[in-house]
Amino acid sequence: MLTKEEMPACPVATTVQLIGSKWKLLIIRNLLVRPWRFNELRKDLEGISQKVLTDSLRSMEEDGIVTRTVYPEVPPRVEYSLSELGESMRPVIKAMEQWGIDYKTQNS
Repeated sequence: MLTKEEMPACPVATTVQLIGSKWKLLIIRNLLVRPWRFNELRKDLEGISQKVLTDSLRSMEEDGIVTRTVYPEVPPRVEYSLSELGESMRPVIKAMEQWGIDYKTQNS
């Protein structure tokens, strides 16, 4: 997690730094629907490598956006979900979705 001193002065740059990668946005999009297991995410996010998914989830967990829950089962079951902070991204992702819909209909 970045300290306040390490974060960019610009709030938009801070947001981009935290969730600006293609994969992080798509992971958040999925987690807004329900909690997901690692392999479910990997299968659903066509083209993502295991390393990139692992790194993205770890980074978002460190930043407080994603919660990782390990269930005491054999074999262990791990689920990823959005934290309260991650849930606060819902209107941002919804606005991006609407913008994409509008763009596609306008340019069809």
